[in-house]
Amino acid sequence: MSEARAEVVQIAPMPSPTGERLAERFTVHRYWEAANAEAFLAGPGGQAPAIATLGNVTIEKALIPGMPKLRIVSCYGVGVDGVDLAAAKAKGVIVTNTPDVLTDCVADLGISLLLMISRRLVEADRYVRSGQWLKAEFKLTAAPRGKTLGIVGLGRIGLAVARRAEAFGMKIAYHNRGKRAEVAYPYYATAAALAAASDYLLLTCPGGAATRHLVDAKVLEALGPKGYLINVARGSVVDEAALVEALQHRRIAGAGLDVFADEPRAPAALFALDNVVLTPHIASATLETRTAMGDLMIENLRRYFDGEQVLTRVA
Repeated sequence: MSEARAEVVQIAPMPSPTGERLAERFTVHRYWEAANAEAFLAGPGGQAPAIATLGNVTIEKALIPGMPKLRIVSCYGVGVDGVDLAAAKAKGVIVTNTPDVLTDCVADLGISLLLMISRRLVEADRYVRSGQWLKAEFKLTAAPRGKTLGIVGLGRIGLAVARRAEAFGMKIAYHNRGKRAEVAYPYYATAAALAAASDYLLLTCPGGAATRHLVDAKVLEALGPKGYLINVARGSVVDEAALVEALQHRRIAGAGLDVFADEPRAPAALFALDNVVLTPHIASATLETRTAMGDLMIENLRRYFDGEQVLTRVA
């Protein structure tokens, strides 16, 4: 099949310029415009051999088994929790993602949230704008230097966060599915044990069923009233109800959150709290990184259709 006539199912709208480039290279079937999966599968899109999707957008369960010619799912993003990996494996479908190209931007935002919540920068900005500085000095804040940063998920992004945090004079510890022999940071077998040993708990682990509510009330209790939570992973990793309660009752000191369980809806109970910094899932949202992510997603599709080995296949 020539690249010019290759057919791809696009699950959801994609940021510019990725959406435009995808349409330039391939015949694109826009799934999100279909009435339902059954109607879509009955049309020409149901015969396409490829899917292009955002990693955090769920592909309806009917699609992978219902597309007889499907051979590749190319994800825009490092996370693939929106893809039924078991169904893809059973059908012999290649799944790719876009690691590495977003590592630095996500790590940058993780550290930014840590600094913002420690130094209460959002609150300080409002303090100046509202004229409160004319009446009194701003409150003292917390310095990260010398504190312990516990990282849940010491993969590419977690290691990039650790390097940045060390530059700020922080100590590093981590929790992973298993101990990494090549790093010297202290390892903790559970998230709760890591939280108890940390001043800051920063999440960079994958989403999905295996990590759902990994950070629950027990972990937050272990983090304690002087501890901070930073999440640049997935909203599903945190028990959001337990987090809201912990923040409201000051059972933890604060949180910096880029992701939420029901995006784009963040819990309204957080909006009135001054010990939370909220961002709208923008960890990789720079023009440079998002363009590189799109390029890699499209390159994986091109390589598949040209009979070459894809670059970033998900194990």
